[in-house]
Amino acid sequence: MKKGIISFIVLLLIFSGCAELLNVLQTTGTTALTEGDVISGLKEALVTGAKNSAEKLSAVDGYFRDAAIKILLPDEAKTIVDNISKIPGGDKLIQDVILRINRAAEDAAKEVAPIFVNSITQMTIQDAFGILKGADNAATNYLRNATYTDLYNLYKPKIQASTEKKIIGNISTKDSWNTLTSKWNTLANSIAGKLANLKPVNTDLDEFLTNKALTGMFSKVEGEELKIRKEVSARVTPLLQKVFGTLDNKTN
Repeated sequence: MKKGIISFIVLLLIFSGCAELLNVLQTTGTTALTEGDVISGLKEALVTGAKNSAEKLSAVDGYFRDAAIKILLPDEAKTIVDNISKIPGGDKLIQDVILRINRAAEDAAKEVAPIFVNSITQMTIQDAFGILKGADNAATNYLRNATYTDLYNLYKPKIQASTEKKIIGNISTKDSWNTLTSKWNTLANSIAGKLANLKPVNTDLDEFLTNKALTGMFSKVEGEELKIRKEVSARVTPLLQKVFGTLDNKTN
C-alpha cells in the first residue's frame, strides 16, 4: 500500500480507537500517553492524510483517469454532444473540453492542502471526539463542513477559465451551453412546452462542474476513511506507534 494511503489510513484508525485507548490508559498504567497526546496525534495524522490525498488528486490524470470521479458535462448537454459529434472532429472536441475541465480540477487540487491544514489545526477537542464517536464518514463530514466554501471559491475560477476558453468557431463550452439552455427554456416556457410538462433547465455550468469536482474529492476522502476504520496498517510517527502499541497489548 502506498505511503499516502498508509498515512491516511492511520487517521481514522485513531478516530475509531481513541475511546478504547483512553480506557486502556486508565486501567493498565503502562504508558504516560495523555488525552492531549492522542488529540495531537489525531491532528498530525489528519494533516498528513489530507496533504497526501490532495497530492493524489492534483497529479496528472488524478481526476481524468479515475472513472469514479471524472467530471463530465451535465446530462442536459447531451444535445450539444450529439450535435457537435456530427461535425468532423467533433468527438475529439468534446473529449478535449472534458479533458480541460478535469485538468482545471487537478490544478485546483494543488492548492487544497493549506485549506485542509487550516481547518485541522483549528480542530478542538470537542471536534475530535465528535469525529471519534461519529459515523464511518464523520471525519469526511468534518472536513466538508469546515472547508467546502473555501474549496468552492478555489475551484470555481479555474473551472470557469476552462469553460470560457474558445474551442471552435470562437465559441466556448459555456457559449454552447447557454445557447442550448436558452433555446430549451424558450420551448419549455411556451404553451406547448407547459402542456407537454417540459421543465426549464437553469443549470449554472461552472457551479455544476465545481460541485462535481468537490464531490469527487470528498468521495475519495470518504472511501479512504472507510478503509481506515476497518483496516490496520502502519504507524508513521513515534506517537502513533505508542498509541497503537497500547491497543495491540489490549487485543493480544
